[in-house]
Parts: sequence; C-alpha cells; structure tokens
Amino acid sequence: MYKHFYGLTFNPFDKSAPVKDAFQSKDHLEMQNRLSFLKSSRGIGLFTASSGMGKTYALRCFADSLNPNLCQMSYTCLSTISVTEFYRQLCMQLGLEPSGRKTEMFKAIQDRVRYLIKEKHKTLLVAVDECQYLSTAILRDFKLLMNQDYDSMDCFALIMVGLPHMNAILEKPVHEALKQRIVVHYNYCGLSSEETAEYIYSRIEAAGGARSIIDEAAVHAVAGYCQGTPRIINSIMTNALMLGTQLKKQSIDSETILAASNSLALG
Repeated sequence: MYKHFYGLTFNPFDKSAPVKDAFQSKDHLEMQNRLSFLKSSRGIGLFTASSGMGKTYALRCFADSLNPNLCQMSYTCLSTISVTEFYRQLCMQLGLEPSGRKTEMFKAIQDRVRYLIKEKHKTLLVAVDECQYLSTAILRDFKLLMNQDYDSMDCFALIMVGLPHMNAILEKPVHEALKQRIVVHYNYCGLSSEETAEYIYSRIEAAGGARSIIDEAAVHAVAGYCQGTPRIINSIMTNALMLGTQLKKQSIDSETILAASNSLALG
C-alpha cells in the first residue's frame, strides 16, 4: 500500500537494498578504502562498529566489487564454533575435502593458499563476521595459518568484522602477536546528522520517490532519535511510510516519526 501511495517501486529502507545504490557515507568509504588496501597488501584487517551500523553491508559491497579472476572471498558469520569446525568450514569453502584431523586440514589450507597466490596469482580473502565471539583457540590459530615461508610473507587477507569490544579482546596479552599483525583498523563513527538526511533522501530517490514525501522537520527528528545507526533509521522510516499511508499524509511529518519511533519500543 505505502509503495503505491508514495510512488515507490520498492521499500527504500529494506536491508536487501541493491549494492549499486549503497550510500557513500564516511564510514562506508573508509571501510571500502581500507579493504582495497588489504586486498593488495594482505595481512589482517579489523573493522568494528555497534550493531546496525552497516559494516556487514559494506563488506557485501566490497565482495561484489571483486574480480573473481584475481580474488576469492571466503565468508563466515558462524563464529561460535570450535577450531576443528572452523577448519572444516574453511576447507569446504576452498574446495578441499575436510579431514577429521586438525593438523591435516591446517596443512591442506596452507598449501591451497600458497597455490592460489603463487600459481594462480589469486588473492584469498577470508572474512569472519561477528568475530567478537571467536574462541581464544581460533584467534591463536589465525596467526599460525598466516605464518608462511618462515613468516616472510602474508599469503592471504584476513578480514575480521565485529562489535567494538573486539578491540578490548585483542588488548589481552594472549593476543599480542595477533594484534601486531593487524595492518588496517577502523572503528565506525555512525552517520552524522547531515549524512542521515542525505541517506534518507538517497534511499527514497533510489526507489523512484520524491524528497517531498518527508518534510525537513521529520528528517531532523529521525536523526535525533537514531543517533547515526542505519538499521534504526530503516526501521523507523519503514514504519513511518506505513503510518503515513494509513493517515493519508502526502508528506511524512515529525508527529508521524514520533509515532513510528514509539511503535518500535519493546514493552
């Protein structure tokens, strides 16, 4: 109903928004630039942000931009697993037959990574989402996996994406060697008020709508409530579009935003 009422071809604030319409916020661009550097330099990158900031979406945009002839991306968000389960998963993503023994899988993975970089001239990127849940054992093995040719080179790029307290985890002495291998590190700041406004307008326009379907005061209200978190913006704006349609408001106002915000409150 609201798509027809506001002249939209799709929900502008759905999380499955096309990569080609990605909003180029400061956070998004900073992560893309650092990922591009990591692709060429290899090593470890750490990207942290609070929930709903768009870090996984930025990773998806980056993966979509990769040339499959030059790069291979392995992605996992199942980070509450054992070391052996992690190796089994990585083996399958690399086209290897998982073994029952960790040592055999470890060697097979290192051999495949070396083959990719030296024979195929192809860079492997291993992305681990929700990395704050990884066990100490897996984090310890990351540095071992990357130890190639007497630790003289990095044969693949490891992308760790997680919540801000991952930074505190890596400050523990047990992870000092891993922390030293981090070559790029970025903490999300969140959308500024100006970026929030442009984000809302850009999403509406991408769906074929006009900026006039929401007034300026309403945009400021969204910015004040959401504190720069895209996921919350998406939820409020989706609710506001539905409420606006029910109330037959040609332009969403701050009262509609307040009602949409209240409907998200639990309890």
